[in-house]
Amino acid sequence: MSDDPTKMGNQPSLTTSTGTVWLVVGGIMAAISVVLLLALQQVDSSGVALLGVVLIVLSYLVMVEARLLMRDLRRRLIVLAVFFGIIAVLALVFVVLIGISAVD
Repeated sequence: MSDDPTKMGNQPSLTTSTGTVWLVVGGIMAAISVVLLLALQQVDSSGVALLGVVLIVLSYLVMVEARLLMRDLRRRLIVLAVFFGIIAVLALVFVVLIGISAVD
């Protein structure tokens, strides 16, 4: 691996962090997403929003587990970053699904 500090894989958040910052940011993202989906549950009562809430909460729980149980620092940080992205994508997908179903 090269020592180029501008490469994405060499960023401190993926090399030297303990992972706590990923949990904090992931928790904020998950909380905002859950609140938004629960509010949208009133627009679409088919249960799509609740499925999104469950998947987002499970994704955040995977982040917590990874932070507590994984010993390999780099692998732990990558898992935390990936699941942070998964939370964001899940929220976007479910909001779009609810929006599409509301238009129909």
